[in-house]
Amino acid sequence: MKNLLIASLFLFVSTSVISGLGSTADAAGRPNVIYILADDLGYGDLSCNGQTHFQTPNIDALAKQGMKFTRHYSGSTVCAPSRCSLLTGKHAGHAAVRGNAELMPEGQQPMPANTVTMAHMLQRAGYTTGLFGKWGLGAPGSVSEPLKMGFDRFYGYNCQRQAHHYYPYFLWNDNQREMLWGNFGTETEDYAPHLIQEQTLDFIEANKDQSFFCFYALVQPHAEMFAPEEKMAKYRGKFLPESSYDGVDSGPRFRKSAYGSQPEAHAAFAAMVEIMDEDVGQLVAKLNELGIAENTLIIFTSDNGPHTEGGHDPKYFNSNGSRRGFKRDLYEGGIHVPMIANWPGKIPAGVTSDHLSAFWDVLPTVAEITGQPTPDDIDGVSFLPTLLGRGKQPEHDYLYWEFHEMKGRVAIRQGDWKAIRYNVSVDPDSPVELYDLSSDPAETTNVAAQHPEIAAELTKRIQEARTESPIAKFNFPGKRK
Repeated sequence: MKNLLIASLFLFVSTSVISGLGSTADAAGRPNVIYILADDLGYGDLSCNGQTHFQTPNIDALAKQGMKFTRHYSGSTVCAPSRCSLLTGKHAGHAAVRGNAELMPEGQQPMPANTVTMAHMLQRAGYTTGLFGKWGLGAPGSVSEPLKMGFDRFYGYNCQRQAHHYYPYFLWNDNQREMLWGNFGTETEDYAPHLIQEQTLDFIEANKDQSFFCFYALVQPHAEMFAPEEKMAKYRGKFLPESSYDGVDSGPRFRKSAYGSQPEAHAAFAAMVEIMDEDVGQLVAKLNELGIAENTLIIFTSDNGPHTEGGHDPKYFNSNGSRRGFKRDLYEGGIHVPMIANWPGKIPAGVTSDHLSAFWDVLPTVAEITGQPTPDDIDGVSFLPTLLGRGKQPEHDYLYWEFHEMKGRVAIRQGDWKAIRYNVSVDPDSPVELYDLSSDPAETTNVAAQHPEIAAELTKRIQEARTESPIAKFNFPGKRK
């Protein structure tokens, strides 16, 4: 009876919130949704989150005019599973893709053909849907290409290995390769982020008179550390001593996943983030120009914590915001990411929220905003009451992550307690680490010995949080490198 009363109350609140959005019940009046996903951008890489080496004025403006989340988490600590969690509303213990499983010669492990994505949901609601940037969730020709997973329009990289290169030989234009002849040999005529930005703005303009969903999956600032010379010149010599990387600049491996050399990786990183920030500014300007900014929800975040590849030195830039760990870690530095939500006239300006949320919450939030039914088998919880500042906000019982590389890693957060276990593929009884994030956000002191009952409870919850994947490589038994 108690659960029934809670469910009834939540349905009443949700219905009230939806009706309060005005014309969102009408297909033509539903808000546009733009989800901007940076690649390997750390929590501390935005000046609104403390970055001092360079500025991100356009992204900062989104936060100043909207809501900044201080306790938001990615779906995983690497690219593909994080995106799968976002699009399906499931955490890594239930998601179809739980790791970066590579396919040759191009692409990654596909999601099953019957997967229902956020794009499917919005497409069925009458939205025009577009993906611009990096996919990584199904090789060309597989059952999980973007155009088969709910997107009407796709421009960018299908394969995340190809996205290691900012001057690629080709990009995908829907389901056709668009050859970039100016990048053949060692030429650098077409900087892919510029091309992707142009297509994104074209999509927004083409759909200004109808509801659209734009998944803008940026490739910056993922390695390799490359930016056009006009941007490099601005930062050259400013971040000394420089960080350098000796990569692959010719031969059979050139522009085939191996990063190119970069003698000025500090300058390149700042330049790449500036380009990303300028692109966000252009996108917002386009919305204002078209008169649709007030009917558009923008969410900005990153797919995981900062990387350490191609010469990038996240310690120099304090990219993880002084938290422990980086990409591929399940410590805070690997999964605690920035998130900003902006919706003029709906989301209060200049608000900071400490609501505990994760990627798998985005699907039910967008479902509630657009009046769509939420799938029964997801792990997400809508944070629309937090965005609008009204209604009772449901809370997570816990958040869960797992990672199958580096001998296996699992983590769970319940309230302010966080439990982590490493090496679970090679040691089923590996010790649990316990941290009180309320007093130790940098996870410096393992208090498992001082709180054995909490450590035991969270260890049990870790075991219960996941189901076995039908894809063997996404399970833990057996030794892994």
